[in-house]
Amino acid sequence: MAIFKGLVSILLLTLNTLFWGVPLILLTFLKVIIPVRRYRNWILKGLCAVALNWIGVNLWWMKHWLKPQVNFSVPDNLSPQQWWLVISNHRSWTDIFILMMALHRRIPMPRFFLKRQLIWIPIVGLAFWALEFPFMRRYSREQITKQPKLVTIDRHSTEQMCRQARHAPITIINFIEGTRFTAVKRDVQQSPYQHLLRPKAGGVAQVLSLLGDRLNGILDVTISYANPSPTFWGFLCGQEAPITLNARPLAIPQWMHESNYHEEKQHKERFHAWINSLWMEKDALLDSQTDHA
Repeated sequence: MAIFKGLVSILLLTLNTLFWGVPLILLTFLKVIIPVRRYRNWILKGLCAVALNWIGVNLWWMKHWLKPQVNFSVPDNLSPQQWWLVISNHRSWTDIFILMMALHRRIPMPRFFLKRQLIWIPIVGLAFWALEFPFMRRYSREQITKQPKLVTIDRHSTEQMCRQARHAPITIINFIEGTRFTAVKRDVQQSPYQHLLRPKAGGVAQVLSLLGDRLNGILDVTISYANPSPTFWGFLCGQEAPITLNARPLAIPQWMHESNYHEEKQHKERFHAWINSLWMEKDALLDSQTDHA
């Protein structure tokens, strides 16, 4: 029965993607051939509407077909007319849909920091590109040492997104561990946290530096699974154990958007201290939720 439910879920996800893929492709084609930025912005709004409807239909069938056990704690004063930076831990592809269940249409259309390889996913990758998601190449230290200019490529992608974001409300979502958590990755990293990988501060710091005066704040999200090894396939099969999402708003200290993270060592150290303190609190919260699971 679980496998049958999973196969039906994949079919529903595929059919919904194909249905909304038609207007997505048409609008993307118009966006490419029309050079005037004002008209392209209107087309971008249309693309956002398509993406929001794709998300909404997925959430509808997931709610009624999978009936996931999810507990949310989310601020009441959110609005689609606000600007937010959302930072979250990362355990599974399921995280994206859990985030959407909690925040869909309560905040603006989200943009994620994505690995560049995801652009090759049929239809979905095209949507990421058309909606101007920032793609991260994530070069190794060895590659950057040999070619220092590589480090500026990801920064340029973030700058482009932030420039566009100033014109209309936006949600920027960053899984700042850079990859999904596993105990093996934690041990390889020698992470000081029990339930988290080391946070990567650069992208968050750059967004706050470029867009901090526009943002209404930071949403600090912690996602916890009763299942110690959650998978998206398990979620699609309706077998995922209870999931908890806690979102708390954080004010942005003035110093965060007054300094340059990449050029001022003192600011970089201060930012790392702030984000590591935040991660310690998140690890303690995950530990307490694990004890009560």
